[in-house]
Amino acid sequence: MLSPQGTNADSADFGAVLRHAEAYLAGADTALAAVLNRLGPLPAADYQGEPFAALLRAVIGQQLSNRAAASIAARLFALTAMPATPHAVLMLSEADLRGCGLSAAKTRSVLGLARAIGEGAIDLAALADADDLAVNAALTVMPGIGPWTVHMFLMFGLGRLDVFAPGDLGLRRAVQRLEDWPELPTPAACLARAERWRPYRTVAAWQLWRWLT
Repeated sequence: MLSPQGTNADSADFGAVLRHAEAYLAGADTALAAVLNRLGPLPAADYQGEPFAALLRAVIGQQLSNRAAASIAARLFALTAMPATPHAVLMLSEADLRGCGLSAAKTRSVLGLARAIGEGAIDLAALADADDLAVNAALTVMPGIGPWTVHMFLMFGLGRLDVFAPGDLGLRRAVQRLEDWPELPTPAACLARAERWRPYRTVAAWQLWRWLT
């Protein structure tokens, strides 16, 4: 079963962990409890991702709407098949990737990641057992990989349950709505507001994203 720092579990175990996390969050935050009651439980299958595919989705999703990112990812994975592998990505040309809708910068990032992982410079299996700071250090040396991308990978690729992405515009808007603040909160204010959601800040974030859709 997943702990707040865990990585993998079967669907039944992961679902049980999500239910525990949601109960904990409802008890810790009355405002969030109202949101959880309205939305219902998270579907476990939607939040269990294969690490490399999750990393690709995180790169694709930078500065894009969910709909645009999903469309580009679907075109890419149609070319690589699922689960995507570094080898399958490296078999594609830059023109292939640009044809999926990737920018030139994201094309370089995707190919660079695939190459680094394929050659062993980045070991995704090892990252599954590394702490969050080590994962951040390993990935942010790559061009085009910043804190937001790492946060998404920790959440969706490694299943870490206590991650929060304070710079994410959607989460900032959700916190503003939750608190009925007149102005969009800063990332620092969002991070401070999320403290009461430890050790399940990821689960809170997933529910807040659902709330906005």
